[in-house]
Amino acid sequence: MLILAGLGNPGAKYAGNRHNIGFQAVEALGDRWRFSPWRARFQSACAEGEIDGVRALLLKPQTYYNESGRAIGEAMRFYKLEPADVVVFHDEIDLAHGRMRMKTGGGAAGNNGIRSTAAQIGPDFRRARLGTGHPGIKDRVHQYVLSDFDKADQAWLVPLLGALCDAAPLLAAGEDEKYQAEVLRLAPAPKGDPRRPVLDSD
Repeated sequence: MLILAGLGNPGAKYAGNRHNIGFQAVEALGDRWRFSPWRARFQSACAEGEIDGVRALLLKPQTYYNESGRAIGEAMRFYKLEPADVVVFHDEIDLAHGRMRMKTGGGAAGNNGIRSTAAQIGPDFRRARLGTGHPGIKDRVHQYVLSDFDKADQAWLVPLLGALCDAAPLLAAGEDEKYQAEVLRLAPAPKGDPRRPVLDSD
């Protein structure tokens, strides 16, 4: 069994924020793979289903972004799973918009949701890092991540969410490198956006 958790903030006013791309990813997975209706459990909105025969639980923690680990840890302990059975989808400002990287373990790199999760379950969970770009100035990061995607962003965001779903059997099989490659094949990242200087690091 897998736990596929998206990071984000609950409530309609946050739904379109860059910080909520993790919520958008697991919502798309639930729709594409016909998971159960969302219900309250584990301090989260959760949905149950299967991806290519692999049982999975989708989580949208309702604890607010910076305390996401409380919900993820509760679900992991309930099902007696290991960190390797947990995949966290989250926004990554240090990847250009539309890029996607899979990673297991490592530090939080300033992401409080990842820090919270590591504090609850240890660092060795799987991370789907979804690039949203960087505003170019450190002082603008907070405002940037809590603002909505631009209309122009839909040109890469919609294909990226679709690719995350279409390639999901590879994720369910534990083939993270192949999953990353297939997502990027199905939804190549845009070449650049002159409005938004970014840091593009792995």
